[in-house]
Amino acid sequence: MSVKAEQREFNAEVRQLLDIVVHSLYSNKDIFLRELISNASDALDKLRFESLTNAELLPEEELHIRIERDPAVRTISVVDNGIGMTRAEMVENLGTIAKSGTAEFLEAAREGGRGGEVPSELIGQFGVGFYSSFMVADRVTVVSRKVGTTESAKWESDGEGSYRLSEGDRDRTGTIVTLHLKSVDGEAGIKDYTDQWVARDIIKRYSDFVSYPIKMQTEVQEPETDDEGKPKGDGSTRTVTRDEVINSMKAIWSRPADEVTDDEYKEFYKHITHDWHDSLEHIHTRLEGTLEARALLYVPAKAPMDLYYREMSYRGLQLYVKRVFIMDECQDLMPVHLRFIKGIVDAEDLSLNVSRELLQQDRQITAIRKFLVRKIMDTLKRLKQSRLEEYIGFWKEFGPVLKEGLLSWEEDKKPLLDLMLVASSDDPDRLTSLEEYINRMRDGQDIIYYMTGPSLSAVRSSPQAEVFLEKGYEVLFFTDPVDEVWLQHAPEYQEKKWKSVGRGDVSLGSEDDRKKAEEDLKHKTETHKDLLSALHKHLEADVKEIRLTNRLTTSAACLVSDEHDIAAPIAEMLRRAGQDVPVVKQTLELNPQHSIVQKLQERFAKDAGDPVINDYATLLYGQAILAEGGQLSDPAAFSKLVADLMAKGL
Repeated sequence: MSVKAEQREFNAEVRQLLDIVVHSLYSNKDIFLRELISNASDALDKLRFESLTNAELLPEEELHIRIERDPAVRTISVVDNGIGMTRAEMVENLGTIAKSGTAEFLEAAREGGRGGEVPSELIGQFGVGFYSSFMVADRVTVVSRKVGTTESAKWESDGEGSYRLSEGDRDRTGTIVTLHLKSVDGEAGIKDYTDQWVARDIIKRYSDFVSYPIKMQTEVQEPETDDEGKPKGDGSTRTVTRDEVINSMKAIWSRPADEVTDDEYKEFYKHITHDWHDSLEHIHTRLEGTLEARALLYVPAKAPMDLYYREMSYRGLQLYVKRVFIMDECQDLMPVHLRFIKGIVDAEDLSLNVSRELLQQDRQITAIRKFLVRKIMDTLKRLKQSRLEEYIGFWKEFGPVLKEGLLSWEEDKKPLLDLMLVASSDDPDRLTSLEEYINRMRDGQDIIYYMTGPSLSAVRSSPQAEVFLEKGYEVLFFTDPVDEVWLQHAPEYQEKKWKSVGRGDVSLGSEDDRKKAEEDLKHKTETHKDLLSALHKHLEADVKEIRLTNRLTTSAACLVSDEHDIAAPIAEMLRRAGQDVPVVKQTLELNPQHSIVQKLQERFAKDAGDPVINDYATLLYGQAILAEGGQLSDPAAFSKLVADLMAKGL
């Protein structure tokens, strides 16, 4: 049945992306071939996986990739006999980007492009390397036929904003991507990719370890022969065309680590991740004993754009059994908090027809996962000890995700706490480890003091920490959303418990110091009890209690929660998720040494019904909200009240 041809526009994100790729992104244009070969390899992997449950899907010929060159018309094609695409899948995969993180990628690319070249890692993080074809081609044609169908489709574009869809002429499963190349002299960095030696060099450099044969017709010079097939001896030669497999297809993870070069590790990482940035570290390891498996894992240097879109970023590792590809995204091999780890696992003892459902019940997979997690933790610990500056960069990229492991009941928390870096009141310019914090503790201190908040600037200036800092207690500052959750049930670290400086009562110093402070506060509370009652009457809809405190030294007021109250950010997240969360009021604490509180007490003693008392109650409450980085319920009314009191003061 004939299908009508149609012209379509790229969606807005693709148009912007193409402009960035073609004009700003790459200094090394050769990598377009690596991307196309990698996509072809993925298509072959998917077909082989589908064939595990339906062997009839496999073509009669071996799975392979073919590079076809035509110097006369200046085209180069990447052909595979993989799973193929339907017309609808072409629209979805080649004409539209509907992926979480699109806006963030484009914004980052624009930011990176100001005053210089766009950082090369961005495109790889986003996973749209197909569009790199337009760096070297004026026009790209894709013809594909999906396995199990009888019709093929054709996609064609010049990369200028639209593409054309029509009926294809492919009579077998798979995809042909044909690039109509730009002039070699027309743009810097473009080579003659129809030259067999140029193509061969790129394939050997970037794709030698692809597990399928990459075939290409090559021309070689052979001596002329006589009728008996012997060389003539006069030096004459002839050109012979032959089909040659260019890549070695050596499984890099199955080779001894000392036989693999750094460049091979780097290129394999880029092959399996499409990340254009080098990895931070690789882990080439082997599990031996009752269970055997090999693994090659990578710790990325940069976080992908979709890292915090868990449903997009939690793809898992590639799973092989005896070098046979089984699954591209085996999530059971890696916990969620290590979802940024990339790589290959090749197991010896699993069944070749294992399913995702069976994997979830397989004890061997559980054992492999525990082994890999331990190796990763050990590697990160060594990185922290030996290459601290690089580790700090890693922590800034992936620390918030690693801390998600502290929410899991099944994970060992200590290795994660050992890896933690956190801002501290001790030194505003560096991050500290928990071990370093404990080594700096005051004599007799058995508690790790911490503060949470929306930003580092907010927690550093928080009034809740004032007395701790004045008395020489170091406070750790946590600002990631996940911190509010795991710190609610933080495990002890080196037999030290955790305490938020913004929760519960303050009890610092020796027993004598604590008793003296408590007696002094009790006396002041008795003196101010009528004022506190009046202030609470005005604010009873907003606060649980109003009390005096020893927590403050320079600020007039702050808000604190009870020890076991749900944190306000967590309550807000639950409400946004549609959960019915009861309103938990905080306590407003006042500093009896502050001039505002003292003058308010004097004014109240003269006239308990003075309306300015309620105005100052509102001001103190609003000030406390702002000090912890919160949002006022009625900013306009608060602003007007401040202006009115300023006018009266003047």
